[in-house]
Amino acid sequence: MLDIHSLMARLSKRRPIFHSEADFQHALAWLIHETMQECGVRLEYPVKSEAHNPMHLDIWLPNEEAAIELKYCTRQLALNWNDETFDLKGQSAQDTRRYDFLKDIQRLEQVSPKTGFAVLLTNDPLFWGLPTKEWNEAGDAAFRIHEGQIIQGESVWSHKASEGTKMGRVAPISLKSSYTMHWQDYWSFPKEKSGHFRYLAVSVDP
Repeated sequence: MLDIHSLMARLSKRRPIFHSEADFQHALAWLIHETMQECGVRLEYPVKSEAHNPMHLDIWLPNEEAAIELKYCTRQLALNWNDETFDLKGQSAQDTRRYDFLKDIQRLEQVSPKTGFAVLLTNDPLFWGLPTKEWNEAGDAAFRIHEGQIIQGESVWSHKASEGTKMGRVAPISLKSSYTMHWQDYWSFPKEKSGHFRYLAVSVDP
């Protein structure tokens, strides 16, 4: 049985920070390979969705029929850990990244694995923190994933979203199930301004 929270807890002690999303993907896949050798591990695995559109899963465990989609969204942070230098860029564009995360959930619903997780790891509190009173008037209000937020049904951009923001992301996100966002602590570098990492793991079951 794939226990994503146990895996993330173990991974945080080994790798509290990553250079990139690909680095995060490889590290998690390697940990799964070490701890669940019987399940098999595939990266960027090609599958067909319910709509018969080809897509690639970040991590696929064939013997478990389990899929994991990953996002790594960062604020600017430069530090040295375990004699290794990390220089994370401030990615911003939280609105489109929220959209992309919900699209990962939609993709997992379409693929219908026995077990699926959409995981977002970030040191940007704008993802998990409660927004200001006016948040529901923002262009990406329907895609907000802060703590306690419930996402269900169809989510679309509001009229306040610019055409540039929506470019390549015009299609609504349509979910079959209801999901409540619960964030977990991953790791903290107390002396760093943006050193607190948290993750969101949404379970997507058929």
